[in-house]
Amino acid sequence: MESISIFDIFKIGVGPSSSHTLGPWKAALQFSNQLKNHQFDKIEIRLFGSLSKTGKGHATDKALILGLLGYNPELINTDKIEEILQNFKIRNNLKLNKQQFLFNPKDHIIFTNEDNPGHPNTLIFSAFHGKLKIIENTYYSIGGGFITQKGVKNKESQHKLPFPIQNAQELRDHISISGLTISEIIMRNESSIQPEQNVKAKIQELFTTMKKAVLKGCKTEGILPGGLNVVRRASVIAQKLTVQKFNSFDELALIINSKPHDFNTISQWVSCFALAVNEENAAMGRIVTAPTNGAAGVIPAVILYYYFFCKKKFKDDIEQFFLTAGELGSLFKKGATISAAMGGCQAEIGVSSAMAAGALTKVLGGNYEQVLMASEIAMEHHLGLTCDPIGGLVQIPCIERNTMGAMKAITAANLAIAGNPLNMKVNLDTIIKTMWDTAQAMDKKFKETSEGGLASNITVIYPEC
Repeated sequence: MESISIFDIFKIGVGPSSSHTLGPWKAALQFSNQLKNHQFDKIEIRLFGSLSKTGKGHATDKALILGLLGYNPELINTDKIEEILQNFKIRNNLKLNKQQFLFNPKDHIIFTNEDNPGHPNTLIFSAFHGKLKIIENTYYSIGGGFITQKGVKNKESQHKLPFPIQNAQELRDHISISGLTISEIIMRNESSIQPEQNVKAKIQELFTTMKKAVLKGCKTEGILPGGLNVVRRASVIAQKLTVQKFNSFDELALIINSKPHDFNTISQWVSCFALAVNEENAAMGRIVTAPTNGAAGVIPAVILYYYFFCKKKFKDDIEQFFLTAGELGSLFKKGATISAAMGGCQAEIGVSSAMAAGALTKVLGGNYEQVLMASEIAMEHHLGLTCDPIGGLVQIPCIERNTMGAMKAITAANLAIAGNPLNMKVNLDTIIKTMWDTAQAMDKKFKETSEGGLASNITVIYPEC
């Protein structure tokens, strides 16, 4: 049984895409580490399927360069990324293991016109010494920043948890037998991997990173990169709602908490939070995959909705939110997919909305059946959602879709808390299976290829890397 930590679902990284930016970045880091005992003078990278068709819009080439340069996506100063890339462009030189050689992205990163039977997001790295190919590795970027290497088993996924969970019914069974809550069970699982104090600290780090992304998005004006000339909107909404300056998240919180809020104001704030995060994501800013980069704004928007407007805070509520949301995300990954290249946007915005809905229900006091009910309701109304990013950029319709996913999550939580799970006709396992069935039936042009939907009607001319 696959073991997935909530910190596999929630990763701190760089936008704009978990599968097309973060995954290739990690693959490049991993490949460069495997070259330590080899003599080589050339590296070639071939991209297939969705990676090839939308890679330039998703900054895949930039991510590969940063990975080969040795930068960690969790630690890199995102404000320095463009400067790093410009300095590299001047020289087009790489230095790996004390070996310096020419690496020209135009020649050595190849966007093929082919699909790969292994996975829609396939990368093949090759290293040469002269004309002799000395090593070749194939990687699959499988969504949410997860990567696998062809022919290599992931040892971490084999960790034995005290409460192994493959589906929602097994989660129900554990709750029934143990008498523990969902968040308590998941904390026991996480604590079998690392000390509980580390789990708590990492959850706070995730929340802090989300708040920083919201703050930066609410303060930054201008045009998003990529060629679509999309104007940032979060700062405009924030300025309208606050009517005063703020320089920190605490100052923003004081302003929000100092005013009464009607439904329209609250809904504007929820949209503002979601827009802020995904505008940062589109600009290669620091965000948290939740469960992907393209859907990174839903969880922050919903958790801040709770934080500011629900007034139901109790001990460890933020921890319970993340623990519950992370486990719900892992159920979708195990039973279906969190990759838009595999399942369309239902696998990204749909899953993030289902995660947020269940987690919000938990911290609002819903029982475990209502938590699962809320998650099911949210996904039910994202079934069949296509991934059709214009120009391969995680901007249109991706940024606005995060606002929709957040609002649906809040509605789903309210419906679940007001409802009786005994009257439900569809359960969470059924909707996960249905989502996967829908993904398999969906035409590949609607799976992050920019060949269908909105993307088929607008042409984008990409700037040089």
